[in-house]
Amino acid sequence: MKHNTLHSTAFAVLAAFAAAGAFAAGNHAGGHGHGDAEAAIGQPGEAAKATRTINVDMTDGMRFTPADIKVKQGETVRFVVKNSGQLKHELVLGTEKELKEHYEAMKKNPEMEHADPNMVTLAAGKSGEIVWQFTKAGKVDFACLQPGHYDAGMKGAVTVAKTAAAK
Repeated sequence: MKHNTLHSTAFAVLAAFAAAGAFAAGNHAGGHGHGDAEAAIGQPGEAAKATRTINVDMTDGMRFTPADIKVKQGETVRFVVKNSGQLKHELVLGTEKELKEHYEAMKKNPEMEHADPNMVTLAAGKSGEIVWQFTKAGKVDFACLQPGHYDAGMKGAVTVAKTAAAK
């Protein structure tokens, strides 16, 4: 990874978007662990506590397979994500609002490199994983935020079913 001026500038732009409310809560330092957006989608999970593995394939047809995933509230899932295409793709978990805001930042800075626990970015033919705990019932969106991919329909959703005694 290059640590050049462009990378630093791109990181600063992403940080500014995050501070504006896309990813952070506001007045807590960095917003981690306290943000409404993070609470809405869950939290990073521990691999040892994953109750199941879901394989997700990304293609140059701008689709995820599967695009509709069902989990239970409190469940920790290990997503094994494979890029079967020739283009760079990513899977980013988030609310629809934060995904759209992040996508706009990516369109302005397409070479932006970043890594967060709710995302995996993969070169052609590569695989990676996200371990995530779904703490709140409802819908968690996911999308590829590479420029043009979201607009082409590369998105999906995780439906989180409410449980009587969420762990």
